[in-house]
Amino acid sequence: MSRTVTLVLLDSAGRPLGALPPFGVPEPWWQEAGSIVAAVRQRHGLEVAVLRLLDADSPGPPGGHVRYLAQVVAAPVAPLEPAVDALGVPLEPVAVDLAPHPLRQPWAEAGGPADSVAWATGELRRLGRGVTAVAQQRTWNLSAIWRLDTERGPTWLKQLPPFARHEPTVLAFPGGTNSLIDGPVVLAADGEGRMLLADVPGVDRYGAGERERAAIAAEHHAVQLRACGVVGELVAAGVPDLRGAGLAGWIRERLAGHDVSAAAGLLDGLDHRLRQVGDCGLPDTLVHGDLHPGNVRGDDGHRTVIDWADSFVGHPAFDILRLTEDVDADAAARLIDAWARRWRTDVPGSDPHRAVDLLRPVAPLRQAAVYAMFLAAIEPSEHPYHVHDVPAALARAAAVAAAVAVARP
Repeated sequence: MSRTVTLVLLDSAGRPLGALPPFGVPEPWWQEAGSIVAAVRQRHGLEVAVLRLLDADSPGPPGGHVRYLAQVVAAPVAPLEPAVDALGVPLEPVAVDLAPHPLRQPWAEAGGPADSVAWATGELRRLGRGVTAVAQQRTWNLSAIWRLDTERGPTWLKQLPPFARHEPTVLAFPGGTNSLIDGPVVLAADGEGRMLLADVPGVDRYGAGERERAAIAAEHHAVQLRACGVVGELVAAGVPDLRGAGLAGWIRERLAGHDVSAAAGLLDGLDHRLRQVGDCGLPDTLVHGDLHPGNVRGDDGHRTVIDWADSFVGHPAFDILRLTEDVDADAAARLIDAWARRWRTDVPGSDPHRAVDLLRPVAPLRQAAVYAMFLAAIEPSEHPYHVHDVPAALARAAAVAAAVAVARP
């Protein structure tokens, strides 16, 4: 599957120029901007920054015909009548709503990407690293990412919305002589969502098999064990607090206004279920929140968990449930058994298996609330990214709850 892209262009001052002819890019994922920028450079001789999604011909990603708003960052030849790009291709006149929106992220505004890159370039200069190339990688409501090459290798600029701005705090949180987690090194952060990260060598571990997932789980256990002793400090530093009964209120608050009838029974019994989880005796800790192999980077010998924007303080079982979500039942059982053995060793008298059993339907329920949080915090044109995720996650939660109830002796 691929995308067909139409770019509606603004000039360097933010004034509308028109739309480029549609073109194809290989990745179906709407937030991936790197191939769009490269295609426009090759086809039209323009340097652009993709700002935000305008609309699409399908109800949600991936694939389809997608329109974006983009800004020319290297001024083209003075426009003729009708407007043309730098290579002489006519731009189609198009009406586009440029009115401000209170939920628009800074990087989605005209001039926003340039401001962020200027900040990052300045920080790298302060660190003695000159920038040799800049490449936009991704832009959507959850983050904007650029690669900045320097004489000392690549660095990464990541910009986050308000609900994810605790990520640099987590990455740099002290833990003895080193950081609490073995994550990407934060070179700079502005406290307003921008952070500059050192490169993590390797590749994202999509498609990792059972053996590699077992290694990820074992390494992550060591992080969570260390974090058990600093949960209060993590919460005080701004990491979301989803411990115990507080999780039920957090879920209900975010799902208010959504049709939750599919999971009504699960929601009604959520407080009792979470009290039972508490009786299992496992400590609260730092939870990654989206621990799948694609959020692990490295090679067969060394792995680094990346993308801590969904992290929170809560129950450790959420991460093993996510890590085993897309493997076969036998492999998942073996991975969970190993996870449970580690916790029973470190917390004698605890019942990790029962905790996992109780939290199986809560995991997709929490995810539905996360998607609802995204929707409440982003402008309407970006809703197609997530609007179908809430009912889908609620349906999964209800199905898992029913399956667990049938399987329970």
